[in-house]
Amino acid sequence: MSANGTVRLMFLGGLHEVGKNMAALECGDDIIVIDCGLGFPELEQPGIEVVLPDISWLRRHRQRIRGMFITHGHEDHIGAIPYLLADLGNPPIHASRLTMALIAVKLDEAGLLANADLHEFDPDHDEKIPAGVFAVTPFRVCHSIPDACGLGVDTPAGLIVFTGDFKFDPTPVDNRQADLARLQAFGDRGVRLLVSDCVHVESPGMTRSERVVGETFDQVVLNAPGRVIVATFASLISRVQQLVDVASKHGRNVVVFGRSLERNVAMARELGFLNDPDRVVISARDATNLPDHRLIYVITGSQGEPMAVLSRVASNEHRDIRVHENDTVIISASPIPGNETAVFRIIDRLFRLGANVIYPQRALVHVSGHGSQEDLLRMLELTRPRHVIPSHGEARHMALYADLAMGFGIPQENITFTEIGEVLEISRDSVTPDGKVDTGSIYLESKGAEAVSELTLRDRRFLSNDGVILISVAIDPETGRVVGGPLVTARGVTERATNQPMLDGLRDHLAAALGDGDIGAAGNPGYLVRRIRELALSHLGRASRRRPVVVPQVIEVDSNW
Repeated sequence: MSANGTVRLMFLGGLHEVGKNMAALECGDDIIVIDCGLGFPELEQPGIEVVLPDISWLRRHRQRIRGMFITHGHEDHIGAIPYLLADLGNPPIHASRLTMALIAVKLDEAGLLANADLHEFDPDHDEKIPAGVFAVTPFRVCHSIPDACGLGVDTPAGLIVFTGDFKFDPTPVDNRQADLARLQAFGDRGVRLLVSDCVHVESPGMTRSERVVGETFDQVVLNAPGRVIVATFASLISRVQQLVDVASKHGRNVVVFGRSLERNVAMARELGFLNDPDRVVISARDATNLPDHRLIYVITGSQGEPMAVLSRVASNEHRDIRVHENDTVIISASPIPGNETAVFRIIDRLFRLGANVIYPQRALVHVSGHGSQEDLLRMLELTRPRHVIPSHGEARHMALYADLAMGFGIPQENITFTEIGEVLEISRDSVTPDGKVDTGSIYLESKGAEAVSELTLRDRRFLSNDGVILISVAIDPETGRVVGGPLVTARGVTERATNQPMLDGLRDHLAAALGDGDIGAAGNPGYLVRRIRELALSHLGRASRRRPVVVPQVIEVDSNW
């Protein structure tokens, strides 16, 4: 627990990784949480659908959580809320209107909405939302989703500003620009610490405006002979708005496919974040009566997710959409690191089906929602912080941001790199490491499923690489002696390791070792399981240089068996 006048900051996710954004500020008896996002499984995490931050430390101190403050509605900032809210003690949740609506939909689906403590704020007007010793002032920023904001947090150690995900867009689709005046006012007051988005620091200049994507959509739709199919993130309401505008201009209708996208579009229309004055958005049923050149489909799956709409369309497995030669398919997203192979595999399939596929390497069908170098420098110029922490980036992004900040004039000793779980103690005069808290990742196969352990994931990786060998023996439970087997069966192992001489050699090796009398299995079959695994892996390593998953099975039988 922090002493009077000092604040402790810790990230529980969102550093050196994509997703799982979550941070906590602690002072005295009070804690506030900033964002609560989920992560995306990587190729070496087979069978995993959801990755959550480990909140063991927060769970132990949940009675001290005074509020959760959310910067925007992307999955990597709100997706973990339905999974973790109860473990966090159901604290008050503060968010802007659109973000709160997206959270409410998730909580409703999980059956948690009735008991949720939701507090909507207006980043254009609200100031200093109290939360224990903290006071949080939201401010509007531009991002790839409407109603995004950053947070200025007044603490006993001074003003800490979290930029959230941001860029300075001069022509945002919703016409709501970043609140430069409030950022300037923060700078005038004195910013003790700036926690800055840095994921796009490799790009020079300013990040392009979202409106350039609409201009590309306009040209593509104008020249498309048949249907236009656009895959994007379910939360990119501004992309959907631009497609609605383009459809109205060119006499087309928009059809939305994908449960999360359909839900978000309906909610955005209800709240006024998606305007459709010409009523061009229609149902899939109504679309069956229209010719191809009148249709724009907006679908999910831009990251190559196996069960999403785009993947099923590319495999010709979707019930309503079959790709043919006159179709134009737009991938309006850049692959999240780790998803590149899956995305380009889908693009190749679509080309083979005869579609004209347009993706970011071919045209401006996607722009980042994150600030480039000039955006990041402008944030520094407005806030003029004494100390900075780069966040929401990999190690290279943080290092490059440090170079940028030093070029601006921030002393190197006032730039702090931190790790997930590391605690930083912030006082009026210093930012210093102060130990660590328990943290990490929780892996889920699906909603409601039990967590998958690191050991299970390791076994799955071994299975996918080297296969599995099953070894069965029968023992006398009184003596621990092997009275049957070993029986050896291989699945998914390379031919060299599964040819009959190899398996015979493994069986003979096990039979000889287990027949020597050094068994110790009487009343302890677990010992024999470990012994069989050790013997098998040692033999296979020498004979084939492979390391399959070895699954011993010990069966206790009557001595007269």
